[in-house]
Amino acid sequence: MSSARTALRRAGLGTALAASVVLTAAGVASAHVTVHPDSYAKGATDGALTFRVPDESDTASTTKVQLFLPTDHPLLGVLVSPHDGWTAKVTDTKLKTPVKTDDGTITDAVSEITWTGGKIAPGQYEDFDVAFGQLPDDTAQLTFKALQTYSDGKVVRWIEEAAQGDDEPENPAPVLKLTAATATSASTSKTSASAGEGEASNASASDSTARGLGVAGLVVGVLGLAAGAFAVVRSRQER
Repeated sequence: MSSARTALRRAGLGTALAASVVLTAAGVASAHVTVHPDSYAKGATDGALTFRVPDESDTASTTKVQLFLPTDHPLLGVLVSPHDGWTAKVTDTKLKTPVKTDDGTITDAVSEITWTGGKIAPGQYEDFDVAFGQLPDDTAQLTFKALQTYSDGKVVRWIEEAAQGDDEPENPAPVLKLTAATATSASTSKTSASAGEGEASNASASDSTARGLGVAGLVVGVLGLAAGAFAVVRSRQER
Protein backbone atom coordinates (compact mmCIF):
# COMPACT_ATOMS: atom_id res chain seq x y z
CA MET A 1 0.00 0.00 0.00
CA SER A 2 2.86 2.31 0.92
CA SER A 3 4.54 1.88 -2.47
CA ALA A 4 1.22 2.36 -4.25
CA ARG A 5 0.57 5.62 -2.39
CA THR A 6 4.08 6.83 -3.18
CA ALA A 7 3.58 6.07 -6.86
CA LEU A 8 0.27 7.92 -6.86
CA ARG A 9 1.81 10.93 -5.16
CA ARG A 10 4.65 11.03 -7.66
CA ALA A 11 2.21 10.75 -10.56
CA GLY A 12 0.09 13.57 -9.12
CA LEU A 13 3.13 15.76 -8.59
CA GLY A 14 4.31 15.12 -12.12
CA THR A 15 0.90 16.03 -13.54
CA ALA A 16 0.77 19.23 -11.48
CA LEU A 17 4.26 20.26 -12.60
CA ALA A 18 3.40 19.55 -16.22
CA ALA A 19 0.22 21.62 -15.96
CA SER A 20 2.16 24.43 -14.31
CA VAL A 21 4.70 24.47 -17.12
CA VAL A 22 1.96 24.54 -19.76
CA LEU A 23 0.08 27.39 -18.03
CA THR A 24 3.28 29.37 -17.53
CA ALA A 25 4.24 28.97 -21.17
CA ALA A 26 0.74 30.03 -22.25
CA GLY A 27 0.96 33.11 -20.01
CA VAL A 28 4.32 34.14 -21.45
CA ALA A 29 3.17 33.56 -25.01
CA SER A 30 0.10 35.75 -24.54
CA ALA A 31 1.94 38.58 -22.76
CA HIS A 32 2.52 40.87 -25.71
CA VAL A 33 1.43 44.35 -26.76
CA THR A 34 -2.24 44.25 -27.77
CA VAL A 35 -4.93 46.65 -28.96
CA HIS A 36 -8.42 46.83 -27.44
CA PRO A 37 -10.97 46.39 -28.75
CA ASP A 38 -9.49 44.06 -31.36
CA SER A 39 -12.09 45.00 -33.98
CA TYR A 40 -13.93 48.10 -35.16
CA ALA A 41 -16.32 49.01 -37.95
CA LYS A 42 -14.83 50.34 -41.16
CA GLY A 43 -14.99 54.11 -41.34
CA ALA A 44 -15.98 54.38 -37.66
CA THR A 45 -15.83 57.90 -36.25
CA ASP A 46 -15.08 59.42 -32.86
CA GLY A 47 -13.73 56.28 -31.22
CA ALA A 48 -10.79 55.24 -29.08
CA LEU A 49 -8.20 52.47 -28.95
CA THR A 50 -6.32 51.17 -25.91
CA PHE A 51 -2.85 49.72 -26.33
CA ARG A 52 -1.92 47.40 -23.46
CA VAL A 53 1.79 47.02 -22.76
CA PRO A 54 2.86 44.29 -20.28
CA ASP A 55 6.33 44.10 -18.73
CA GLU A 56 7.75 40.64 -19.39
CA SER A 57 11.10 41.08 -17.66
CA ASP A 58 11.88 39.60 -14.26
CA THR A 59 14.15 42.47 -13.22
CA ALA A 60 13.89 45.41 -15.66
CA SER A 61 11.11 48.00 -16.01
CA THR A 62 9.64 49.32 -19.25
CA THR A 63 10.70 52.94 -19.68
CA LYS A 64 9.75 53.73 -23.28
CA VAL A 65 6.96 52.71 -25.64
CA GLN A 66 6.90 53.60 -29.33
CA LEU A 67 3.75 53.04 -31.37
CA PHE A 68 3.79 53.28 -35.16
CA LEU A 69 0.50 54.04 -36.89
CA PRO A 70 -0.10 52.96 -40.52
CA THR A 71 0.10 55.76 -43.09
CA ASP A 72 -1.06 53.77 -46.12
CA HIS A 73 -4.46 53.57 -44.40
CA PRO A 74 -4.17 56.40 -41.89
CA LEU A 75 -6.22 57.18 -38.80
CA LEU A 76 -7.56 60.71 -39.01
CA GLY A 77 -7.87 63.16 -36.13
CA VAL A 78 -5.65 61.25 -33.69
CA LEU A 79 -5.50 62.52 -30.11
CA VAL A 80 -3.47 61.12 -27.20
CA SER A 81 -4.97 60.84 -23.74
CA PRO A 82 -2.79 62.25 -20.90
CA HIS A 83 -1.19 59.51 -18.81
CA ASP A 84 0.16 60.05 -15.31
CA GLY A 85 3.94 59.88 -15.24
CA TRP A 86 4.28 59.60 -19.02
CA THR A 87 5.00 62.23 -21.66
CA ALA A 88 3.71 61.59 -25.17
CA LYS A 89 5.48 62.84 -28.28
CA VAL A 90 3.34 62.80 -31.43
CA THR A 91 4.94 62.71 -34.89
CA ASP A 92 3.05 63.69 -38.05
CA THR A 93 3.91 62.48 -41.55
CA LYS A 94 2.92 63.80 -44.95
CA LEU A 95 0.70 61.25 -46.67
CA LYS A 96 1.71 59.84 -50.06
CA THR A 97 -1.98 59.71 -50.95
CA PRO A 98 -4.08 62.52 -49.42
CA VAL A 99 -7.44 61.52 -47.96
CA LYS A 100 -10.56 63.36 -49.08
CA THR A 101 -13.20 63.96 -46.41
CA ASP A 102 -16.37 66.03 -46.05
CA ASP A 103 -14.29 68.63 -44.23
CA GLY A 104 -11.62 68.82 -46.91
CA THR A 105 -8.49 66.98 -48.02
CA ILE A 106 -6.17 65.60 -45.34
CA THR A 107 -2.48 65.68 -46.30
CA ASP A 108 -0.87 64.81 -42.95
CA ALA A 109 -1.55 62.14 -40.32
CA VAL A 110 0.00 60.86 -37.10
CA SER A 111 2.58 58.18 -37.84
CA GLU A 112 4.23 57.68 -34.44
CA ILE A 113 3.50 58.19 -30.74
CA THR A 114 6.32 57.79 -28.20
CA TRP A 115 5.70 57.61 -24.45
CA THR A 116 8.61 58.25 -22.08
CA GLY A 117 9.19 59.31 -18.48
CA GLY A 118 7.04 56.64 -16.85
CA LYS A 119 7.75 53.12 -15.70
CA ILE A 120 6.06 49.73 -15.99
CA ALA A 121 7.41 47.45 -13.26
CA PRO A 122 8.05 43.73 -13.80
CA GLY A 123 4.81 41.74 -13.73
CA GLN A 124 2.68 44.81 -14.38
CA TYR A 125 1.12 46.44 -17.44
CA GLU A 126 0.07 49.89 -18.62
CA ASP A 127 -2.80 50.99 -20.88
CA PHE A 128 -2.21 53.83 -23.35
CA ASP A 129 -5.33 55.41 -24.87
CA VAL A 130 -5.49 56.92 -28.36
CA ALA A 131 -8.62 58.60 -29.72
CA PHE A 132 -9.39 58.95 -33.44
CA GLY A 133 -11.71 61.03 -35.56
CA GLN A 134 -12.17 58.45 -38.30
CA LEU A 135 -10.91 55.01 -39.28
CA PRO A 136 -10.21 54.05 -42.90
CA ASP A 137 -12.89 52.15 -44.80
CA ASP A 138 -10.72 50.66 -47.56
CA THR A 139 -8.89 47.88 -45.68
CA ALA A 140 -9.71 44.79 -43.65
CA GLN A 141 -7.25 45.42 -40.83
CA LEU A 142 -4.73 47.85 -39.39
CA THR A 143 -1.32 46.81 -38.05
CA PHE A 144 0.29 48.89 -35.31
CA LYS A 145 3.97 48.09 -34.86
CA ALA A 146 5.50 48.85 -31.47
CA LEU A 147 8.89 49.02 -29.77
CA GLN A 148 9.24 48.41 -26.03
CA THR A 149 12.41 49.60 -24.30
CA TYR A 150 13.49 48.27 -20.89
CA SER A 151 15.59 49.92 -18.20
CA ASP A 152 18.44 47.48 -18.89
CA GLY A 153 18.63 48.64 -22.50
CA LYS A 154 16.79 45.72 -24.07
CA VAL A 155 14.38 46.59 -26.89
CA VAL A 156 11.54 44.23 -27.83
CA ARG A 157 10.24 44.79 -31.35
CA TRP A 158 6.54 43.96 -31.64
CA ILE A 159 6.53 44.18 -35.41
CA GLU A 160 5.97 40.67 -36.80
CA GLU A 161 2.92 39.99 -38.94
CA ALA A 162 1.48 36.51 -39.37
CA ALA A 163 0.38 35.40 -42.82
CA GLN A 164 -3.13 34.00 -43.11
CA GLY A 165 -3.23 30.47 -41.73
CA ASP A 166 0.15 30.72 -39.98
CA ASP A 167 0.74 30.43 -36.25
CA GLU A 168 1.19 33.59 -34.22
CA PRO A 169 4.78 34.86 -34.47
CA GLU A 170 7.02 35.27 -31.44
CA ASN A 171 6.72 39.07 -31.36
CA PRO A 172 3.39 39.89 -33.06
CA ALA A 173 2.35 43.44 -33.83
CA PRO A 174 -1.04 44.58 -32.50
CA VAL A 175 -3.70 44.13 -35.20
CA LEU A 176 -7.10 45.84 -35.37
CA LYS A 177 -9.65 44.07 -37.58
CA LEU A 178 -12.08 46.26 -39.51
CA THR A 179 -15.55 44.87 -40.09
CA ALA A 180 -18.20 45.75 -42.63
CA ALA A 181 -20.44 48.05 -40.61
CA THR A 182 -23.10 48.59 -43.31
CA ALA A 183 -23.86 44.90 -43.83
CA THR A 184 -23.93 44.28 -40.09
CA SER A 185 -26.24 47.23 -39.49
CA ALA A 186 -28.58 46.13 -42.27
CA SER A 187 -28.64 42.60 -40.93
CA THR A 188 -29.32 43.89 -37.44
CA SER A 189 -32.14 46.11 -38.73
CA LYS A 190 -33.72 43.20 -40.60
CA THR A 191 -33.42 40.98 -37.58
CA SER A 192 -35.00 43.66 -35.39
CA ALA A 193 -37.80 44.20 -37.89
CA SER A 194 -38.45 40.45 -38.12
CA ALA A 195 -38.45 40.24 -34.35
CA GLY A 196 -40.90 43.15 -34.19
CA GLU A 197 -43.20 41.52 -36.72
CA GLY A 198 -42.96 38.24 -34.83
CA GLU A 199 -43.84 39.95 -31.58
CA ALA A 200 -46.79 41.73 -33.21
CA SER A 201 -47.97 38.44 -34.70
CA ASN A 202 -47.63 36.69 -31.34
CA ALA A 203 -49.46 39.54 -29.63
CA SER A 204 -52.28 39.32 -32.18
CA ALA A 205 -52.51 35.55 -31.77
CA SER A 206 -52.55 35.90 -27.99
CA ASP A 207 -55.30 38.53 -28.21
CA SER A 208 -57.41 36.29 -30.47
CA THR A 209 -56.90 33.36 -28.14
CA ALA A 210 -57.90 35.46 -25.15
CA ARG A 211 -61.06 36.63 -26.91
CA GLY A 212 -61.92 33.07 -27.92
CA LEU A 213 -61.49 31.83 -24.37
CA GLY A 214 -63.64 34.70 -23.09
CA VAL A 215 -66.49 33.87 -25.46
CA ALA A 216 -66.22 30.18 -24.63
CA GLY A 217 -66.39 30.98 -20.93
CA LEU A 218 -69.44 33.15 -21.47
CA VAL A 219 -71.22 30.38 -23.40
CA VAL A 220 -70.40 27.86 -20.68
CA GLY A 221 -71.75 30.24 -18.07
CA VAL A 222 -75.01 30.77 -19.96
CA LEU A 223 -75.45 27.03 -20.43
CA GLY A 224 -74.82 26.52 -16.74
CA LEU A 225 -77.50 29.05 -15.79
CA ALA A 226 -79.98 27.47 -18.20
CA ALA A 227 -79.30 24.03 -16.79
CA GLY A 228 -79.78 25.35 -13.25
CA ALA A 229 -83.10 27.03 -14.14
CA PHE A 230 -84.34 23.89 -15.85
CA ALA A 231 -83.52 21.82 -12.77
CA VAL A 232 -85.43 24.21 -10.50
CA VAL A 233 -88.53 24.17 -12.73
CA ARG A 234 -88.52 20.38 -12.98
CA SER A 235 -88.14 20.03 -9.24
CA ARG A 236 -91.21 22.22 -8.65
CA GLN A 237 -93.22 20.24 -11.16
CA GLU A 238 -92.39 16.95 -9.46
CA ARG A 239 -93.68 18.36 -6.17
